[in-house]
Amino acid sequence: MVKTPTFDSVSQDLVRVEQKMRQALETSNKYLTDILFYILDSGGKRIRPALALLATKFGTVNPAEKAIALAAAIEMLHTATLVHDDLIDNSLLRRGKTTINAHWNSGATVLAGDLMFAQAAALAAETQHVRVISLFANTLGIICRGELAQLFAPPWNEQNRTHYYDRIYSKTASLLETAAQSGAILASLPEDQIASLREYGRNLGMAFQLIDDVLDFVGDEHVLGKPVGSDLRQGTVTLPAMYFVQQNPDDELMLRVLNRQEQDPDAIAEVVTRIAQSEAIQTTVDEAREFIRQGKAALHNLPDHPSKDALLSIADFVVEREL
Repeated sequence: MVKTPTFDSVSQDLVRVEQKMRQALETSNKYLTDILFYILDSGGKRIRPALALLATKFGTVNPAEKAIALAAAIEMLHTATLVHDDLIDNSLLRRGKTTINAHWNSGATVLAGDLMFAQAAALAAETQHVRVISLFANTLGIICRGELAQLFAPPWNEQNRTHYYDRIYSKTASLLETAAQSGAILASLPEDQIASLREYGRNLGMAFQLIDDVLDFVGDEHVLGKPVGSDLRQGTVTLPAMYFVQQNPDDELMLRVLNRQEQDPDAIAEVVTRIAQSEAIQTTVDEAREFIRQGKAALHNLPDHPSKDALLSIADFVVEREL
């Protein structure tokens, strides 16, 4: 198994990013502050702020605090989207911890997410870089439009790989793309290097979501922090399920589940097992590895640098984690 990246070259910066986010969310209401900190602590491996910081290391950011503000803005935006995602999906667990919508009503949960969005925008503004702020705002729009498109998606049998790729770009890849690109912009890198880091981030994000969708079928529930097959149970058709249908067009149980005609938990669990044991999993993993290959190739014109080594390491981690 590929080791989890440690981000050694930006580890101290990431500590400052954590401090920055907490400062931004601290309120006069201790209960509210504790809840907001709880949400932050439920976050993942901080890949997005690490990407932004690593990209800045290819150039110079003056003052350096602007890079910290940018990385904090990126992670705050990501965290805010998770708050709203959990509410929309009625998810009560994330990474093994209860979500705030398991404790609060929907109105309070929405407002908590909105507060995080507002603070993320304020942090982005601290960069005082119009192009970075514009990119940040555009990315927020992409994410929101993607969520709305998923809510109003056509029936599963009218969806195809293009629908799926558009969805995961909006949901996941757009923010990783922005993290790498905005760091490069803030560091005043040449336009060809900015484009390279943008392409790297996009491909990394696409692979990241593909592997997430694979792990939803084959992962360990204790590691995932949620039940296996959550997407299918909620009616979301991901690439492994699409490939399974292509490879098994006459699987009546699968078709009944996809058409929401079968709600029995045991039946759904059986479909999840069938997908997990099918060729659809390896086909999806192979696509993820191709995105990673393209992402690595995009870095070819960047100079040799510890940040480049770290970006390559992150790419390996994303496609091999827990597989």
